[in-house]
Amino acid sequence: MQKLEIIGFKRANLGKQTTKELRNESFVPGVLYGGGEQVHFYAPAILFRDLVYAPEVYEVDLNVEGTHYRAILQDLQFHPVNEMLLHVDFLELQDDKPVKMDVPVRFIGNSPGVLLGGKLVTKLRKLRIKALPANLPDAIDVDISDLELGKSIKVNKVVPNNFEILSNPSAPIATVTIPRALKSAQMEEARGKK
Repeated sequence: MQKLEIIGFKRANLGKQTTKELRNESFVPGVLYGGGEQVHFYAPAILFRDLVYAPEVYEVDLNVEGTHYRAILQDLQFHPVNEMLLHVDFLELQDDKPVKMDVPVRFIGNSPGVLLGGKLVTKLRKLRIKALPANLPDAIDVDISDLELGKSIKVNKVVPNNFEILSNPSAPIATVTIPRALKSAQMEEARGKK
């Protein structure tokens, strides 16, 4: 798993006014939980850019005034109008305690359905898994080399490697759809054979 460091500062005041002032100064308030006690902190908004806007999953080295915590991003809150990052929640990682998180799906192989003119439609970009921190993958590989026109690959076809998949087993991850032009060509061909 890729690592990212975020340098933050402890928050003494947790009220609305203080939080509003922090946001006006381009800081993002946050909380770390899952360990012994909650740690309330704030950090510069620019440090969250790679963590929030990249599809990869990161293990965060949260440095709060010299104290280091291993964590993963648990939740984000955005402003409803200007989409500014308002608040972040981190879950502290402990080696003996499994964690639940969403991990991106990475397709491998070439689908015969796509090679015949179909379109690969991604239904799930991430899968929810449960694993020990040492076994958390960067991405879950899904082989689509047997995916034909009009067929889907479902969550239950993914082989877990040291993790448990919590997503609905019958949910489709990807489908190869038949474009209209290809459908009409097949119908014309069928009419011509009659």
